[in-house]
Amino acid sequence: MVQLYNLHPFGSQRVVPCKQEPALFCCGQDVLFVASKAASCRVEVFAVREQGRCEALGSFATLGSVLRMAHSSAGVKDESPPTHPLQLELDEFIICQKPVELLGEESKLCEIPVTLESTELPTEDTKHFQVQYLLFRRFAPDQSPFGFCEETKLHSIQLLPVYQTGISATTCEETENKRKLLNLFCFFSLPHVGYLYSIGKLVELISIYQYSEKSEQAVLTPQFLHVITSQNLQCFTVRCSAAAARGEDPYIDTTMKACPPVTLDVCTLRMQLFIGPRAICHFKNHIILLTKADTEDITERRKPTRRMLSRKADSIKSRTNSESEPGWNLYIINTVSTIQLYREMVDYSRTYENVKTESCIHLLSEAHLLIRAAIMDPHFLKSDEKEDLLRAFRESCAFLGDCYSRFDTKDYHLALPYYRMSGLSMTEVLKRLVSEGDEIQTYERGFIFYLTHSLNEDSSEELSKESGNKILQIFYHADPVQLPHILCSPSMRNICPLTAVKYLQKVEKTMPSVVLTLTKAFLALKMGDLTMYEHEMESYRETTLACGFIGQPRLLQQRKEGIVLPTEFAVHLKEMQPGLLVAATVALHENSKIELEEADTFFKMLCNSIENTIPQLLMDFWEALLVVSSKEDILQELLLRVTSQYVWRISRKQLPETKPLKTTEDLINSCSHFGLIVPWVSSIMSVGCSCDKDYCEDISRLQSLLCSQSINIASALPVLEPLTEADNVGLTIRVLCNTHLGKYEEAIDQLLRRCPDALVFYAQHELKGDHQALWWNKLLPELCKRTRLTGNDCPVLISSLRETLSIVAMELELRDFLSLLPEDGTAAFFLPHLLHCSQRKLLA
Repeated sequence: MVQLYNLHPFGSQRVVPCKQEPALFCCGQDVLFVASKAASCRVEVFAVREQGRCEALGSFATLGSVLRMAHSSAGVKDESPPTHPLQLELDEFIICQKPVELLGEESKLCEIPVTLESTELPTEDTKHFQVQYLLFRRFAPDQSPFGFCEETKLHSIQLLPVYQTGISATTCEETENKRKLLNLFCFFSLPHVGYLYSIGKLVELISIYQYSEKSEQAVLTPQFLHVITSQNLQCFTVRCSAAAARGEDPYIDTTMKACPPVTLDVCTLRMQLFIGPRAICHFKNHIILLTKADTEDITERRKPTRRMLSRKADSIKSRTNSESEPGWNLYIINTVSTIQLYREMVDYSRTYENVKTESCIHLLSEAHLLIRAAIMDPHFLKSDEKEDLLRAFRESCAFLGDCYSRFDTKDYHLALPYYRMSGLSMTEVLKRLVSEGDEIQTYERGFIFYLTHSLNEDSSEELSKESGNKILQIFYHADPVQLPHILCSPSMRNICPLTAVKYLQKVEKTMPSVVLTLTKAFLALKMGDLTMYEHEMESYRETTLACGFIGQPRLLQQRKEGIVLPTEFAVHLKEMQPGLLVAATVALHENSKIELEEADTFFKMLCNSIENTIPQLLMDFWEALLVVSSKEDILQELLLRVTSQYVWRISRKQLPETKPLKTTEDLINSCSHFGLIVPWVSSIMSVGCSCDKDYCEDISRLQSLLCSQSINIASALPVLEPLTEADNVGLTIRVLCNTHLGKYEEAIDQLLRRCPDALVFYAQHELKGDHQALWWNKLLPELCKRTRLTGNDCPVLISSLRETLSIVAMELELRDFLSLLPEDGTAAFFLPHLLHCSQRKLLA
């Protein structure tokens, strides 16, 4: 499973000048602490300089033998988990248990109690500490392929945090305080296999490491896994940066960005021979390695036929005299710079370019992840290699883009995001992949995929005439169906129209289409060939042409520097079929290809609108956009625009210059922003309405808008102001607005004063739920008072009063109903309602 690439991550190695044989060691803050063997009870301290040079700072005695050493910085509040020793209460060992893996919340099922033991004085924060189970894994000897307990014994376990990229700080302390934890990785190792888990939003196993021989200890870094065996130091690649990158950016696997997968096979970069490796730790770009040769190893080493692995020139071959037995060394091994190893990986990948596609991609992916890990280091912004690393990152993206473009691979679509991340222009990509001359090349799916997406977007890059011709040739041979769409790209505006027409004519013989015909018509106008233009436009019926424009709306697209196509093209469409023009422009706007203001200008220009007037074609566009748009800010803007125009036309008795594409009924049936006109509005309009029937369409549209719940009435009030209460139209608008704003009593007063015929219709529709009490608290007293004043002269009021009494008698208790009746009323008028109320009570 593990692939071997003989690369060299290890640089110079130096011997730490210890006076006594080391037993334990650890690093922190550029200082190396070395505890001597048991009898000494002493710790030596060394400053770690550049290239692994060590300078003795002194030593100090301990009260007894050092059993364990660790260096840690203070925990950061709310950023990283506090460090507390965990005491595992294991009371018994059960033989022959089955292997178990439990992840996340399921790991509580392990039934192993874990208690927190704080090593600091209690504070307010410590009260909130709690144990969270993340991972449980048990290995059982009887299930192991090795068969012995010793072979399945856990010898290394480590938690590795990875922090957010690009944290800027002036000091190490500031970096510690500001950094944000992105992901936590858990690594543990048995003698023959190691496991790497990602502990982010999910807990998952991301890599398994199979060792070629029995391991003694392992240490994980953001870039590598280092493992020691009885004879060598091994280095493996890791997937921490791939997992952390996805945790930092959820959009990393899109057409804009990419990253090699977490599941990529791990690789062995190097096996460095040492005699008797015993312990290892990692610090910055240093590996600290303790070796001790057994007696037989020392004897063998002195034989002339046995040679140690040669070291580099700067290695220190001699070491300080030791008071203990010979055969041990404490080494500081520098790993080579990220850039140097990256270059070596790229060079090595070239040996596979024409032989093993997947091996080439694999190596370049390893190189890319190596750079990613360096960039994700919290100290990256202060690094001397910052610019080199960023340049290498873009270069690695370009190399991967080349691979997915040139090779026939299932992940060919990755050519697009990698090229985008590289910062290369289309012209630069063409130079990398297309040979000069007119010879026909074979182009893989990745390259065509990249070109198609790049040309279909509104890129500001204008290709030269030569590059455009080359692209036409590529698509003619690789994907001729795309040619009409490619020619509509803004990047292809420098293409020779005659050359483009020749290619289209070749494609048309085998694959004719309406979009192809429209594209030829556009090119004909561009060349000034009106005869050819008319011939192409007459090839299809109008309805078919409509489908063509919706399929490629860029043929109608207007840009800031002017309309892409000649004006005659759009004018012809306007005269031929306005609905086609509206549908295509709506498609443009919804796909973010044209702004609302640009579309307005486009329609005004086509209709030769005089200043401050809105052509009906633009109104049709606004109404069509209301049907499909889901953007709230655009919706409110459109609702105010159409409302303002309806009011303008109604108040000025201004008829539209052309017939609207949709009737009010069409809009109500197709658009939720146009509501059903409520019965009381129709009742008002039926009572002596004097409006001209020619304006009824705009009136019903406006009333329909106000009957919906979409429009913001408070914002629309200034727009509605020109419609006064002088006629029934104005009354419906005022009552609708008051109802929307919750001013029901004002609405009732307006109807009592102006149109009592519609009062009961209004109350039945609007006075429900929380507003039902207005029937007896507002409506009944007002009707009684007005009926008393008018007598029998107003039958409408008497009819409304009877209907109101019927409703109130159904809703109130008898005593409450009786208390509402006027003392000076006619008993015969109210008695039937009192009887009805009492009978309802008896029946209940």
